[in-house]
Amino acid sequence: MFRLTEPTRLSEFERQVLPHLDAAYSLARFLLRNDQDAEDVVQEASLRAFRFFESFRGENCRAWFLSIVRNTSFTALKRSRTEEANVVFDEELHGTGSPPPDPGVALDLAQDRQTVRAAIEQLPVEFREAIALRELEGCSYKEIAEIAGVPIGTIMSRLARARRQLRMILSKTYTK
Repeated sequence: MFRLTEPTRLSEFERQVLPHLDAAYSLARFLLRNDQDAEDVVQEASLRAFRFFESFRGENCRAWFLSIVRNTSFTALKRSRTEEANVVFDEELHGTGSPPPDPGVALDLAQDRQTVRAAIEQLPVEFREAIALRELEGCSYKEIAEIAGVPIGTIMSRLARARRQLRMILSKTYTK
């Protein structure tokens, strides 16, 4: 097997992986809901990625690296908050009883970044992950499915449910 020399390995790693550190931090931040924990996870994931960089054979380094960040984040969640890793069914949030708010209202709500961030942080971890990767990082459904290790249909479902929950959370916030 061809082995990269250490300087070549480092420069190739820097070229392919380091441009994705902001996306990695953003994903970890939304999954963990804590700046310090996100920084720790990105650092740990970066070390793992470097350790296994020679085995990377894909074309999409961003998806590969974000998968490592995702897995490291879920490991951290399991260690610190096992109940966080489970999606809990809430009839009020998951049910189909109420229609979505007016699209104009949704646009007005989106302008308040802090409110939107707080709303995203109220979502179950799988929904936070899908929203962060799609809406904040601009990943395709295919990339998200690859990162999360689930079928594209599951990603589509998670995104639809996450968006519905966000609308409900934000409409409650602004009707108080």
